[in-house]
Parts: sequence; C-alpha cells; structure tokens
Amino acid sequence: MAHNGLDEKNIDVEGLAQDAITHEDLFQELLKGVRSKDDTTRQNSFKTLQIIAENAPEFLYPEWDNFQEMLHSSNNYQKFIAIYILASLTSVDKDNKFDDIFDDYYGILAGDKAMTASHVALNSSIIVRNKPELQSRIIDILMSIDDIHQGKQKELIKAYAIEALMKIHPEAEDEEKIKEFVRTQLESKSPKTRNMAQCFLDKCD
Repeated sequence: MAHNGLDEKNIDVEGLAQDAITHEDLFQELLKGVRSKDDTTRQNSFKTLQIIAENAPEFLYPEWDNFQEMLHSSNNYQKFIAIYILASLTSVDKDNKFDDIFDDYYGILAGDKAMTASHVALNSSIIVRNKPELQSRIIDILMSIDDIHQGKQKELIKAYAIEALMKIHPEAEDEEKIKEFVRTQLESKSPKTRNMAQCFLDKCD
C-alpha cells in the first residue's frame, strides 16, 4: 500500500505536487511511484510529477537521468511517462541534456508502438517551444512518419503530429511545407487524422 494515498483514485494531485516540493520523503515516493506496477499509484505519481515538471521544472531537473533511464525501459508505461516529463524539463535544460537523447527520443517515433510514438509526436510542440534551435529538425521528422514509423498505425500517429504542428506552425520557417504535408492528410485512412488536418487548415488558411 502506498502512503500519502497514491494508490487511491481521485486524489488531489495539485496539492500533492505542492507538498512534494517541501517534503523530500513524499518526493522520493513519487519517484518510486512512477515505476509502480499498480496502475493507480503509477498514474497518480505521474500526474503529480508532471505538474511539478510544468510549474517548477528547476526542482525536478536534477532527476533528469532518472527519467532518461525510463525512456530506455522495455516497459511502455515507463517510456510514456518519460516522454512527457523530459519534454517539460527541456524548459530548464541548461546542460543541453536533451541533445544527447534526441535520437533516442525520436527513435521511439520510428519504432512500432503507437502508444508511445504518438505521444513523442504530440510533445514535439513543447520541445520546439523550449528549444527553438531544434525546430526544423523536429518538423522534418514529424513530416516523415510514413518513412520512419514501423508500426501499423502510421495514419493515426499523423493526427498527433498535425496537432503538434498546429502549435509550432505560427512561428515555423517551413510554413508552406507544413501546410502541404497537412493538405495531403485530408485523404488519410484515419478519420482522426482527416479531422485534425481539416481543423489545422481551417485555422491556418
């Protein structure tokens, strides 16, 4: 049984996030909790740490290596958590640690698991916002899903890529290239991707 109610549904993750910054024992429990086999404990721990990653990233940044290790886990839940937290921590990545794992992070998009690949695509807008120097590299990768993703859900993953591109697009140098990519997705086999492409073009044209 987890202390602090981490194994209970509907706990106050906002309150826990605030407490964790001043209570080392709770913070350590959250770091253990994201690796828990219990779904509720893992989800609660993840949600709490994600709030910290977004609102007090400098507090969580010293744990970067911990999440980097999870990114390489064979467990897709752990990967999923690392995809989100590392993206948020790029806002304070003064040591440029993301540069060292760039290929590993985007290697997940090139893998065959839709659950993790789609969220790498989705979090790309956060990484581009925090590290604008990576913008054109990331845009190129998002527009190459047909060539790089190995799984059966390529068409669905493009919906997440378009969602990220929608946030990147206003500042993007490759504006026309992005629109062209999105236009071709109006013919996608995935209804979600077709809808997302339409939504993008309605907002951007």
